[in-house]
Parts: sequence; C-alpha cells; structure tokens
Amino acid sequence: MQADYQQLKAFVSSVFESIGCPAQDADLAAHVLVSADARGIDSHGVARLAGYVRLYDNGRLNPKPQIRILHESPSTALVDGDRGLGLVVAPKAMEIATEKAAMAGTGWVAVQNSNHFGIAGYHAMKAVEKDMIGWAMTHAAPLVTPTFSREKLLGTNPIAVGIPANEEPAFLADFASTAVAYGKLEILQRKGLDTPSGWVQDKDGNPCNDAFAIKNGGALLPLGGDREHGSHKGYALGAIVDILSGVLSGANFGPWVPPFATAGFMQAGETVGNGTGHFLGAMRIDAFRPADAFKDDMDKWIRRFRAADAVEGKKVIIPGDPERELEMIRMQEGIPLLDPVVADLKGLASRFSIDFKIA
Repeated sequence: MQADYQQLKAFVSSVFESIGCPAQDADLAAHVLVSADARGIDSHGVARLAGYVRLYDNGRLNPKPQIRILHESPSTALVDGDRGLGLVVAPKAMEIATEKAAMAGTGWVAVQNSNHFGIAGYHAMKAVEKDMIGWAMTHAAPLVTPTFSREKLLGTNPIAVGIPANEEPAFLADFASTAVAYGKLEILQRKGLDTPSGWVQDKDGNPCNDAFAIKNGGALLPLGGDREHGSHKGYALGAIVDILSGVLSGANFGPWVPPFATAGFMQAGETVGNGTGHFLGAMRIDAFRPADAFKDDMDKWIRRFRAADAVEGKKVIIPGDPERELEMIRMQEGIPLLDPVVADLKGLASRFSIDFKIA
C-alpha cells in the first residue's frame, strides 16, 4: 500500500489527539514520526504508532506534559520531559539548545523523564536550519550485549550529527551504535525473513540469524558484530550515549532504561533514575569562524568525497544522501506501508473512530 504523506500525517496527528495530546503537540509528533517514513527509515515511522498508544494505555505516557528546565547555565540545561512523547520533548529541548547557542556559542541539553523520540536525525537537523551543527542522541531499553557478554545492558543508542553546507545539502550522520536498529528486526519478522550475520546472538551468546532472537532470550550485537570486527567500538559508542543521556541527565541508564512498546514487553521494572533520557546539542558555527566561509568549505568537502574514485559499480555517498533522495521520491509517489503496519493503523482507526483515508 502507498500512503500520501499529508494524509498519513493527518491520520497520525488524529491518533495522538485521541489519546489527549494538544493539537499543536499532536501535529509536531506526527511530523517527526512520518518524516522517518518519508526518509526511508520505516523502522521508526508509523510502524511505531501503536507502540506509543500502548505506552499511554500502560500509564507511562503523559499526553499533556509540563516540560520544564530543572537546572541551567548560560550554555547548558537539564530538562524534565514530564513523561511526555519524546517526539515532542526532544524538539522542545533542541529549541532550548539552539537558543542557548545563539547567546553563548554552544548549547547542550540533557533530558530526563521522557519517552522514545523517533529518529535522531530529525532533531539534529533542527539546529542545522539555524546555521548550527546539531547533535542528538538517546538511549533505549536494554536489548544489546556489551562485547563478550550474554547479558543485555545497553540499548541501540543512536547518534545523529547534522552539519550545514552552502549549495550542497547538509551532511547528516544518523546511526545506531548497534549492528542494526531493533526496528529492522521487526521488519524482518513481518516479512518472515532471517537476519544477516553479525546482527544478533542467541541466549547462549552464539551468533545466529533468527529475527526473533531477542524474544527468545537472545540479544542485538554492538556495531561491528564481534571483537574481530570492532564490536568493542560499537559498545563504547553505546556506552557514551547511555552515560550522556542517562547518567548525566538523571534518567534511568543501562539495564534500567524502561522499554518502549516493542520486543514483546511493556512494563518498566526497577528504576535508578527518572524515565528515558536524551542528550541534544547545538554549536553556532560563527562562534568558531564565519559561517559562510565554513559552509563554502563544507561544499568543497562534500564534492571532493562524492568525486572519490569508487570501486566498480559503486559510488561514494555523503551521510544523509540516501534518505534525502528517497524523501524526494516518497513525497511525490507515496510512502509504502507493509500489510501488518496497515492492519495496526486500521485497528487504531477503529478504536478512535477515525476515517482511514491515507492512500
């Protein structure tokens, strides 16, 4: 099924309003969510909508949060998300970061008491729009083993960095610190396919190709897959994200990060902090050098890397290129939705008495 972007966004917004979100917050959350689908990151788009509703059903999501600053300095802030949608909390935290960067040169915001915030790249790009370098990261429920571990202690813990250019599109690196995001496993589960090697291990710590490995006691692997391929580096990246998002913010961290409505479990267990955490930053370019000169040099950087001598049949791309190119196509031709996702959306439409007109 192909869905029109605007119709899909309106439907998602209606669902968020149906659970009590104010219209402005519902529209923002829908924009963040459907932007993932438009950019080809289907694992973090409307396939997650039913999960947010389950968070609400389980009393873990406050549809009308009072987002507030708990502590701040001229260039930093600690924000309490009041159990709100991370899709709303994170953009507001990034707005605080860019406001501080406008005054102090850089702005850094740690967030506690939030929920899943969608694709990290969306939040990093909000700083790019203001001639700033944007940073966004978040931790997640423990589905990932540290190198050599059989115990799940970390989340997929993504990092995004957005950097503006002049004539060229912005550089946007947005990646999990694991071999793959859990949402990619969900897609394979819906399609009845196995995973590539290096993505998961079974409950005994052995490499496997079972898309249901986590539900069967296994785990996701850090970026690199195994020690010989650099999994210790993926483990370190995930740990950094967890410390900045959780330990620094006062949110839960490590194995205590509460689960999203995924992987077959819902209830948060023992806690050591306050909800889920994020870490966002903005760096004003002209706090370092004239912005136009920097962006001109970024154009040169991007063009030189694109012009790299590539292996036969391949081309060198810039981080953010595939998603940007796919977004141009999907905004014109529509967003493809898998049958199980359509079934979930129809179920929400029935529950909340919303017309399902997204094709």
